[in-house]
Amino acid sequence: MKKFLHITSLLIILLLNTGFSQVTKTGTTAAKFLSIGIGPRANAMGGAFTSVVNDASALYWNPAGAANLTDYEAMFTYTSLFKDLDINLNYTAIVIPAGSLGNFGVSVTALDYGDMNVTTELYPEGTGEKFSASSYAFALSYARNITESFTAGITIKYISEKIFNSSANGFAVDIGTIFNTPFYGIKFSSIITNYGSKLQMAGEDLLVRHDADPTRKGNNETVDAYYKTDKFELPLKLQIGLSKEFELFENQKFTLAVDAAHPNDNAEYVNVGGELALFDNIFCLRGGYKALFMEDSQEGLTLGAGLNYTLGILTIGIDYAFQEYKFLGDTHSFGVLLKF
Repeated sequence: MKKFLHITSLLIILLLNTGFSQVTKTGTTAAKFLSIGIGPRANAMGGAFTSVVNDASALYWNPAGAANLTDYEAMFTYTSLFKDLDINLNYTAIVIPAGSLGNFGVSVTALDYGDMNVTTELYPEGTGEKFSASSYAFALSYARNITESFTAGITIKYISEKIFNSSANGFAVDIGTIFNTPFYGIKFSSIITNYGSKLQMAGEDLLVRHDADPTRKGNNETVDAYYKTDKFELPLKLQIGLSKEFELFENQKFTLAVDAAHPNDNAEYVNVGGELALFDNIFCLRGGYKALFMEDSQEGLTLGAGLNYTLGILTIGIDYAFQEYKFLGDTHSFGVLLKF
């Protein structure tokens, strides 16, 4: 336990110290889809979820949260990103409890940009040909209880981004912890996400004809060559969170959560959120606010609701979330959670 407290103290100090940096490196990372929040429940709570996680979405937010799941869980979510843009984010996750061995999980994140017209200098309105772009993350997770009050988890991801005939691939890891503190039932979480290799685009679209020495006559002027693109870091993020449950009345509770994040491609920010669970968690109302204290933030208010129904050994959860964006249009998320 002393070792855990020492590590988490260092994480907090690191997060606070990096706040003095004047360079945010906004828009300098690849695979930015990894930063899009997963699951309508978490999104409705403003993304303040790393210490709350108690369902299959833990595989995205903090794999340590999967350690306390006792049922098999399957989650399917769909997010329509931004108004009038044919961009959809889909997420599927399965958690398999294995008793004293810990819990295992597998998840897939898929971002689809839809079909687009191929344009050129001579055909700015389109050549009649179509192309597509997509982003995928395939992940394996493992979580277990280290003590009665401390859980840890890890997620290993294979990441692939593709546009037309070119692609970039890499690996990343998430490492997270959750500590049930002895102070008024407060939970404390810490997680590092997307620590891994840089991505570099390569493929047939980068093939060109090249003259190795244009000053010489008679040499081969049409050598096949490839443009070499830069390597870009993944959206690495250090995040810490606090949450607490309040018993309001019988079969009713309110959860309040706060997360602070330090990404490598933007300024530090804070997410806040709450969940009101009514009628023994049958119906839930949620709200939150994203990216507090971030200059020029495009995000803001989040709202949502959820309904849980038990039918024999099967529990079905249906959730919805609304997210406000300043210029890009609002985002809507839908999800289904199965426990059995």
